[in-house]
Amino acid sequence: MATYKQVILVRQDLKLPKGKLAAQAAHASVDAVLKSDPKIVKEWRKEGMAKIVVKVKDEKELIKYFQFAKDSHLTVSLITDAGRTVVAPGTKTCAALGPDEEEKIDEITGKLSLL
Repeated sequence: MATYKQVILVRQDLKLPKGKLAAQAAHASVDAVLKSDPKIVKEWRKEGMAKIVVKVKDEKELIKYFQFAKDSHLTVSLITDAGRTVVAPGTKTCAALGPDEEEKIDEITGKLSLL
């Protein structure tokens, strides 16, 4: 039986304040869930909705993992900030992968460090 999780990638070079970082991660999580297969979301919810937040160095690394996940047919969400507070408009702040099978996500993000 598969185990499900979601991974949220957060850029470290932006040095976002904790509140801004939390809001951006939440945007990514919710957006990815809304795009996901309802059957997968249902199973993920039954298991407690595991979410893992990991670090990426910069925009280039964020896009690399995002694209790799997209090419692997995972549900993904890339968050671009409106620029009303801390960062410039259009700044890509974070991304979410899944929820999906843990093994599929770990193939892509398994070596990234936890936030």
